[in-house]
Amino acid sequence: LAWADPSSGAFDAFTPPAYWNRLRTRYPGWDAELLTDLMAGLALEPHLPKTLCKLSTGTKRKVFLAGALASGTAVTLLDEPFAALDRASIAMVLEFLREASGHRTRSWVVADYEAPRGVGLAATYKIGQ
Repeated sequence: LAWADPSSGAFDAFTPPAYWNRLRTRYPGWDAELLTDLMAGLALEPHLPKTLCKLSTGTKRKVFLAGALASGTAVTLLDEPFAALDRASIAMVLEFLREASGHRTRSWVVADYEAPRGVGLAATYKIGQ
């Protein structure tokens, strides 16, 4: 299980590569190739030498999101994965989830206010209605 609170300062002294390296050591299914694709798709390359405390909320969330997606865990919970993201990043994450919806060895649980557009879902649950 991996969880990072985007509002926490626990990783503020880390650069994105240092943060991902920490995750890589914890997850045997870590996908370095996927992380490289995510860095490009989420436009993270210019931010790699910066510490997390120097990043905008959206960019910091993209760093955490890239780590979760590359973790290789059997089940990955994405809590409001589109919050604070720019349109291009939202489109990239939606495309990732569309492709991942047919994955046989990984499951994705997306908690959000509405179902992601165009993503094949096994089930949806409405809480509090």
